[in-house]
Amino acid sequence: MRFLSDALARVRPLPSIDVHLTQSHGHALAADVTAPGPIPAFDHATVDGYAVRFDDVVAATERRPVQLKVLGDVAAASWRPVRILPGTCFAVAAGAPLPTGTEAVVPLSWTDQGMATVEITEVPKRGYGLRRTGDEVASGAVLGRAGQTVNPHLIALFAASGVSDVHVRPEPRVVIIATGDELMDAGRMSQPGQVVDVDSPALTAAAAEAGAHAFRIGICDDEPEALRTVLDDQTLRSDLVITTGGTGVGPGDMVRRTFGRDGAVDFATVSIFPSSTLGFGTIGPEEIPIICLPGEPGAALIAFEAFARPIIRRLAGVEPVFRSQVKAHLLETVSSPAGLREFRPAEVTERRGGGYTVAPLSGGPYTLSGLAVASGLMVLGEKVTNAPAGSTVDVLLFDRRR
Repeated sequence: MRFLSDALARVRPLPSIDVHLTQSHGHALAADVTAPGPIPAFDHATVDGYAVRFDDVVAATERRPVQLKVLGDVAAASWRPVRILPGTCFAVAAGAPLPTGTEAVVPLSWTDQGMATVEITEVPKRGYGLRRTGDEVASGAVLGRAGQTVNPHLIALFAASGVSDVHVRPEPRVVIIATGDELMDAGRMSQPGQVVDVDSPALTAAAAEAGAHAFRIGICDDEPEALRTVLDDQTLRSDLVITTGGTGVGPGDMVRRTFGRDGAVDFATVSIFPSSTLGFGTIGPEEIPIICLPGEPGAALIAFEAFARPIIRRLAGVEPVFRSQVKAHLLETVSSPAGLREFRPAEVTERRGGGYTVAPLSGGPYTLSGLAVASGLMVLGEKVTNAPAGSTVDVLLFDRRR
C-alpha cells in the first residue's frame, strides 16, 4: 500500500537508551549485543561424581572395579585450582570447576561413592559429565541482533556471557482518542443516539500488544477546539497519537475538518475492507506522528492491523514491522468485494506434515465476532471476488497467547 509505505518512510525508530538487563524485557535491541566472555566461562562438571583421567578408568568393569584415591572435594563455589595425578580423582559437584587434567566425570551411580578411595564399575566416554569453556558461545559471538525483541531467554544468554546493560529502543508512548458526540463509556448497551466507545479500549490493548506504552484518553466531543486542547495536552507525553472517527467527508467529520484544512494530516481513501478513509501526518512543535482511523470498530481494528501496527513497531525499532505471512490451503469458498483488499478474520491451523490450512470467520459488518476468536487474517487481493475451497491464499498470523 502506497499510503503505508509513505508513512513508514516518515517514521524513524525512537532514540536508543541504555538499560540494565532487568529493565530490558520487551524492548527492541538498538544495536547488536556481542559476548564479552565465553559460555561456559570455565570448564565445569555437569553431574555429581568423580573427576578422572580417562586412562585411569578405561579398564573398569562391574566384576573388576578400578580403585582410585580421592584427593578431595570440589564444590561449585571452589576457586583454588587443583590437579589430578595418575591413579587419583576428585569428588566434584555439578557446576564445580574441573581439576586440571580432567577428561571425564564418573557419575555417583557408577561408583561405590567412597570418600578416601572410590571403586568405579563403569567406563564413561571421554568428555562425559563435563562442559568446556566456550562450548556453547565463543567470546565475541553475536548474542542478539539489532531489532530483536528482548525476551527472558535472551536475558539469560546475556547474563551468562557477562552482559549487564544493553542499548534498546524505548516503548513508544501511544495516545488513543475516540471522537464522537454519540459515544459513551463501556458498561451499558448502545441505544439510539448513544454508542458504546469500542475503539479506544480495544486499540489501547492492540497498541500495547504491538509493543507500545499505550494511554487511553477516552472520548472527545465533535468539537475542533476540544480536540486541539486534548492534543496540546497529550503531545508532550506521546510519540504517536491515534484517533478514531471523523475521517470521512461529511459535515460532522470533525477530525478531517480540523486537520485536513491546514495540511497537517493527509487523508486518503484506501482499498482496504473493512475500512475506508485513513489519515496520517504530524502535529505540534515536536511534529508528533498522528494516525486517524475510521470510527466503525471493525474497520478501526483492521486499519490498525494494516496501518498503525507497523508504524508502532517502526517507532519501537522492532524487526520485522509486519506480522508473519504464510500461504494457506483454503477450506471453504469465500467471496470478497471487488476492488478492495479484504482482511478477513480466520482460523489458521498448522498441518502435521507441513503447511497451513485456513477457515474464514465472520467478516465485514461482523468483523468483531470473527476477530475475537481468530488466529490470523486472511488477505484477499483487490482482484479477488471469489476464492474457491482448495485454493491457496495469503494469511497474516497473530502471535496471541491463548
